[in-house]
Amino acid sequence: MDLGDGIRKALTKITGKALIDESVIKSMLKDIQRALILSDVNIELVYKISKEIEKRALNEKPPIGRSMNEHVSAIVYEELTKIMGEGRKIELKKQTIMVLGLFGSGKTTQIGKISNYLKKRGMSVGVIAADMMRPAAYDQLEQLSKQVGCNFYGKRNANSSDVVKEGLQRLKNDVIIIDTSGRDALDDELTTELKSIEQIAKPDEKILVMSADIGQIAKQQAEEFNKSVGLTGVIITKMDGSGKGGGALTACSVAGIKVVFIGVGEKLDDIEEFNPGKFVGRLLGVPDFEALIEKVKTAMPEGANEIPEEFDIDTFYKQLKAARNMGPLKGLFEMMGMVNVPKDVVEQGEQKMDQYEAIINSMTKAERKNPDLVRKHPSRVTRIANGSGISPSTVKEFITQFGKMKKMYEQLQKNKGMQKNLQRMLKGKGFGF
Repeated sequence: MDLGDGIRKALTKITGKALIDESVIKSMLKDIQRALILSDVNIELVYKISKEIEKRALNEKPPIGRSMNEHVSAIVYEELTKIMGEGRKIELKKQTIMVLGLFGSGKTTQIGKISNYLKKRGMSVGVIAADMMRPAAYDQLEQLSKQVGCNFYGKRNANSSDVVKEGLQRLKNDVIIIDTSGRDALDDELTTELKSIEQIAKPDEKILVMSADIGQIAKQQAEEFNKSVGLTGVIITKMDGSGKGGGALTACSVAGIKVVFIGVGEKLDDIEEFNPGKFVGRLLGVPDFEALIEKVKTAMPEGANEIPEEFDIDTFYKQLKAARNMGPLKGLFEMMGMVNVPKDVVEQGEQKMDQYEAIINSMTKAERKNPDLVRKHPSRVTRIANGSGISPSTVKEFITQFGKMKKMYEQLQKNKGMQKNLQRMLKGKGFGF
C-alpha cells in the first residue's frame, strides 16, 4: 500500500459521519500513522503530526460553509504539507550546476532530465562528464546529451578536476551541469574530489540526487553531503515506484534541505518541480490541472494547440504519440484526481496504446486516410493483423473505435465555443467560462 492509498483509506473513516467525535478521530489517526510509518516516515515525526491533527480536529470549529468532514480533511492536508518541507525552483539564468550522489541514486539520468527541463525553457545547456568511478557514466551522459540536444564534454581515464577545468573553458552555454563521481558512501576520497571540483567550478547550485527507496536515511545522507560541500537542494528519484517516498521527503525537510525536483518515471520528461501542497493534494486525490496542462504543452508537437481541419488516422497517430510522451497513464490519472483507478485498468490502457500504435504502423497511407478500405476488405484486416502481430478482432475493434472518435471530433468541429475553450486550455490559459 502506498502513502496516498493509506491516507485516503484513513479519511474514509470520517466520510458520511453525522458526528465526528474523539473516537472517530483517533481511529482515523491510527490509519494515518500506519500509512506514514509504512512510508518510512520518522516515528517521532508521525506522533508529532498525529497530536497536531487531533488537537486541531477536536478544538477548531469549521469555517462557515465547510462541513466538519471537509474541515478535518483540510487539517490533514495542511499538516501533511508542513512535514513534507519546502520546494524551490532552479532559476532560469546563466549558471553552473554541480550534481552529486552515491552509486545507484540515478544521478547521471537526472542530469539528462534537468538538461531537458532547462532546454525546453529556452536555456542552452552543456554537460561535463566528471564521473571517473563508473565506467558507463561517460557513455550514458554522452547518449543523454545527444537525446536532449545539449553540448557534451568529457575525457576518459582522466583526472576529474582537469576535466571540469577544461570543460568550463570549452563549453559556452547558459547552463553548465557537472556530473561527479559516486561511491557506496561519502568517504574521505570522494569528499576531497568533490571539494576540488567545487573550488574550480564555483557552482551556483550543488544538488544531491537520492533515491526514494532509501526512506528516512535520506536525512543522514543529505546532512553528510551538506557538511562536506554545502547543498542548495536535492532531487528525490523513483517517486513513482517506491513506497518510501514520503519518508525521503520528510527526512529532507528535517535536515533542512529543500527539494528541487522529484523523479516520477524513466523518460526524460518524467521530472517535476517539487511543490509540497500539490504533492499532498495528489496523494489525497485532488486534481492538479496546472501540472496536467504543463504536461500537455510539453508533450504536444509544434502547432498542436490548433485543432486540425481534418481528423484521420495520421492525425490520431500524432495525438497518440504526444499522449505517450506525457508519461505513464498512472501519473496522468493522478493529475486528474483519479487515484483509485485499478492497476489492471491502467495496464490494459497501456496495452491498448501499444496495440493501436502497432496496427497504425502496419497500415498503408491510403488506409490511414480512409479506414473504410479496411472495414470493407477482410484481406486488409488479415494483412494488418499479420504485420502488427495483433489479432484480426483487435484490428477491427480499432477501426470501430476510430469511427466513434471521428464522430466525436466532427461534433466538436460544430461546437465553436468548445473549440475555443479547448484551444485556450492547450495554450495554458485555462477555460473561458
